[in-house]
Amino acid sequence: MDTVVLVALGLCLVTALSLAFTRRKHAAYPPGPPMRPLIGNILRVPAKHPWLGFTELKETYGDLVYFKGLGNSVLVLNTLKAVNDLLERRGNIYSHRPILTMVGELMGLTHGMVMMPANKTWAMHRKFARIALNPEAVKKYHPLQEDLATVLVKDIIATPEDFILHIRRASGRIVMSVTYGLPVDASYDEYVADAELAMEIICQAMAPGAHIVDIIPALKHLPRWLPFIKFHQHGDYGRQAILDSIEKPFNRVKEELKAGTARPSIVSSLLEDTDVNSEDNFQETVQWIAGVLYGAGGETVFTTVEVFMLLMARYPEKQRKAQAEIDSVVGADRLPTIADRPDLPYVEALIKETMRWYPAVPLSIARRTAEDDVYQGYLIPKGTVVFPNVWAISHDAANSKHDPADFVPERFLDDEGEVNPANYAFGFGRRLCPGKHLAENSVFIFVASILSCLDVSPPKDAHGNELPVEVTYTTGLVSCPENFRVDTVPRPSAKAKLAHYI
Repeated sequence: MDTVVLVALGLCLVTALSLAFTRRKHAAYPPGPPMRPLIGNILRVPAKHPWLGFTELKETYGDLVYFKGLGNSVLVLNTLKAVNDLLERRGNIYSHRPILTMVGELMGLTHGMVMMPANKTWAMHRKFARIALNPEAVKKYHPLQEDLATVLVKDIIATPEDFILHIRRASGRIVMSVTYGLPVDASYDEYVADAELAMEIICQAMAPGAHIVDIIPALKHLPRWLPFIKFHQHGDYGRQAILDSIEKPFNRVKEELKAGTARPSIVSSLLEDTDVNSEDNFQETVQWIAGVLYGAGGETVFTTVEVFMLLMARYPEKQRKAQAEIDSVVGADRLPTIADRPDLPYVEALIKETMRWYPAVPLSIARRTAEDDVYQGYLIPKGTVVFPNVWAISHDAANSKHDPADFVPERFLDDEGEVNPANYAFGFGRRLCPGKHLAENSVFIFVASILSCLDVSPPKDAHGNELPVEVTYTTGLVSCPENFRVDTVPRPSAKAKLAHYI
């Protein structure tokens, strides 16, 4: 090679290294709680409902809150601007997932698209998911979603005290039916139960600081026989639960395809697609794509509809306004359909406000930086775990003229009555949820059917007096309300509407 070329390459390398060193030397870390010797401030990461703790820290430290210590680097993004600047505009740096020892290595979730690094295998998973879940492809599932919404309403009317159970069952069944073509009856609820167990384990394991082995990964090498070492057992239990939830229904579809009895589903469509099934590890890819849909769809739908019930009891005037819109468009002799969505802008706005008021995933799944970066003059080191704080974004007073603590669907309607987008409910950038369209249709048809047929109100005491709707919220990746009651009463037109579906 020419000497001049070698010298030029050498100068370029020296310049690059010099710039990197200078950047590290002069750029400070983002602001965060005070550091302590050896451990830094990493132990200040809240263990329960971390999105609330991070939002409180925003008042002191601003858009960015940084934690460092014990070999870990964590950055919280508290505004939509910071999220868009980094996750959207710098996707080449911010699209990887963190390496979580418990849920990733010990439980094996890195085989799935959600926790997989942004590599060629991940791109293939995304490709197949887009084929199966694009807006046109999911139209074939509208009748199934509408039938399950009808079943949900009838179940609530039959046993209103079990409304939470009915919503959970309907949310699980809709994902299992669409994904695997399973018929809607109790004999297949074992698959829903397997998926719920796996999702519960995953949600708990992915909470910041849930397992010490995530903070100090080297602990994974400790022998199993040591006393008080439980994370190996947790990992084994979670791995088996996850495998059960994805393998059992997938193998059933394969058997039904072989027998010629398979119902239409995402899995059967992909397995029969000759344009894509020649890819390496194709069946394993389809199996994992199907497996992640429960978390991406079932839990989000369940939580959103549950929050909706809570809010309708607290804000009866908003409920009546949405019901009036449905009555004017749908009439008194049929139930809403997904095709009615464009004609029901207030119902759409009410759903978006429900998802804003209490996001199902209030602390979005974390990212990991692929290289050093500088933002607003601050150094964000390679390998930093980055949390988009959806709760802080959805409750940012700067995003609306209305108080973020209030439930105001009108904040999503412009002066012409058109629905404004919500840019944080289904993820960001290259990690945007591929099941977004399916989940939105499920939430819409559940909410619209309940509004069409039921009046939701606060519970009453023995004397008929309304009681306050008290509620607590779970912690973990998906957070949902629990331990609350509402009353439901069929509307006058409910019997006539449901008569056509008996």
